Amino acid sequence: MERKNILVLFSKVPEVGLVKTRLSILKDGILAPDDAAHLYHCMLFDVVECICAAMADLERKSAAACEAVRAAGQACPVQDTYELMISTTPAENVPVMRKLFEDAGQWPRPLVFDYDEGANFDIHYNCAFQKAWDRGADCILSMGADMPALTKVDVRLGFQELHKLWDAKVPGIVLAPDQEMGVSVVGWNRTTPFDHTGVYYCQNGLTVLPAYIEKAQRAGLRAVHLPAIPDVDTVADLRHNITLVQALNYCAESGDDVCPPWRTYEALKDLGLGEVRVMPNNLMDPREHIDF
Repeated sequence: MERKNILVLFSKVPEVGLVKTRLSILKDGILAPDDAAHLYHCMLFDVVECICAAMADLERKSAAACEAVRAAGQACPVQDTYELMISTTPAENVPVMRKLFEDAGQWPRPLVFDYDEGANFDIHYNCAFQKAWDRGADCILSMGADMPALTKVDVRLGFQELHKLWDAKVPGIVLAPDQEMGVSVVGWNRTTPFDHTGVYYCQNGLTVLPAYIEKAQRAGLRAVHLPAIPDVDTVADLRHNITLVQALNYCAESGDDVCPPWRTYEALKDLGLGEVRVMPNNLMDPREHIDF
């Protein structure tokens, strides 16, 4: 049996003045609007490259597992396939997004481009998920494109947890929090009765993370908590992610299991933001009570 896994990547065309405005002087940020758009462009490409690398790892693992089963004279119970669906909005931006990637050169795997629409975030997310189900998805993982600290481990773990729920025939969701009471990654399997309705805009006072949890709890669904993944919306978010991007690029040189966000790092250095420094201080917890 083939189990089709789709990662829905919510994205925007990096239009000046329309993306990452909270990082720019158009709102309360520090970047010129064109610099904010370029930074988002780099984050988008780095995230896609990371996802492609993680999917290649997952496909190799699935193929090796099936080969081992066949070598033992048995039929492989499931073969996993993976597809990256880049969802943007509005519909007329689909060819623009496709050209953006085509102009960048060859990508490690075919990319699917589509759009999401609706009157609010809930409907947009439900729209994109429905399109993935219509494409034959058995498992969907979704995330945003503004997470330069995303790692292959994050992507692999998300799908692995979905597969555990699938194999156990347990309805449930997987989700990773961000740094601001929201969610960076969320997904579930085809047989799980769930959607995004009522989650966004704090309709009952809950932010996104507790809203997903409360909705899952009301439906009697299991929820799997994944490691947090920060995104980049505000200047404070950016400062934190600068340190992560710097670390990931250095760790990749040591042969660690890291797909370095090199485009984002180069863009940050070009902006004079390659590192973060703070005022020195002498604040520390007293240790007298435990030091002998």
